[in-house]
Amino acid sequence: MRLREAFKKHFLVGAAVDPVTLDTQRDLLIEHFNSVTVESDMKFERLHPSEDQYTFEAADRLVSLAKANGMGVRGHTLVWHNQTPKWVFEHQDGSPVDRETLLALMKSHIDTVLSRYRGDIYAWDVVNEAVSDSGSELLRPSKWLDIIGDDFIAKAFEYAHEADPGALLFYNDYNEAVPEKREKIYALVKSLLEQGVPIHGLGIQSHWSLHHPSVDDIRQATEQYASLGLKLHITELDVSMFAFDDRRIDLAAPTEEMLALQAERYGQFFRLFQEYSEYITSVTFWGAADDYTWLDHFPVRGRKNWPFLFDIKHQPKPSYWKVLETI
Repeated sequence: MRLREAFKKHFLVGAAVDPVTLDTQRDLLIEHFNSVTVESDMKFERLHPSEDQYTFEAADRLVSLAKANGMGVRGHTLVWHNQTPKWVFEHQDGSPVDRETLLALMKSHIDTVLSRYRGDIYAWDVVNEAVSDSGSELLRPSKWLDIIGDDFIAKAFEYAHEADPGALLFYNDYNEAVPEKREKIYALVKSLLEQGVPIHGLGIQSHWSLHHPSVDDIRQATEQYASLGLKLHITELDVSMFAFDDRRIDLAAPTEEMLALQAERYGQFFRLFQEYSEYITSVTFWGAADDYTWLDHFPVRGRKNWPFLFDIKHQPKPSYWKVLETI
């Protein structure tokens, strides 16, 4: 059964795509998914590498695939501390720009991008990963924060809503089920709502592994975020075969035990997603099949990972069948 048909009563099922997998995984994408996200080619440094240059070709290709096959598109991402070129924050002599200059540039960028894709992209990750992972501070250090101040987040949402009033606008972050960071993400989004900022949803990245985080922590996070009354999207789902601090490089393929554990985890997650499908309206994998994943060589160079429902030959894994059993 196709994933998109299996869960059509519950949520969209999406995959992240890059210019290579758009070709190599095209048949799999069309067969199983009804939503797609551009993995990197809508990020600031790819779309807007220099002040007078926009490069839309790669993003346009994905949007064309989606339109031709009746898929929704999630845009990722408009404002992020990472993958933003230096010229955004500096004058030609290397001195920092001021608040008003950076706000004007942010608005111009958002206007240009959202105007181009108005009507083709139904949801945007407006601000990505702005919350601090640890410590007492709410927001992580960034040039956006340093130059504009903590209202850079609100401004980004306001500009995006002005540019495309019909798009759903999301704040997106990782480690969203870790209790310490969960509280910070909740506090940030709650404050945005209290300020009247036009935010419509929360993106829960869901880069999880065989043992972390616990299902209880994921459930608590889901319930807390749902209490805000926003849409929830699972935006970057994968289940790594390795814990983050696991540095081994001795495996050429996943073991049977790993495949079984991964299947059990995916089954638990999809049962939970369906339980909360009143709030969770989209589930996007950060890739489609194991032949390509951002987890290859990260965080350990030279190591392959196998985090998806389909293997390197695009064949269903035990995880795929376990997910279908949850319906």
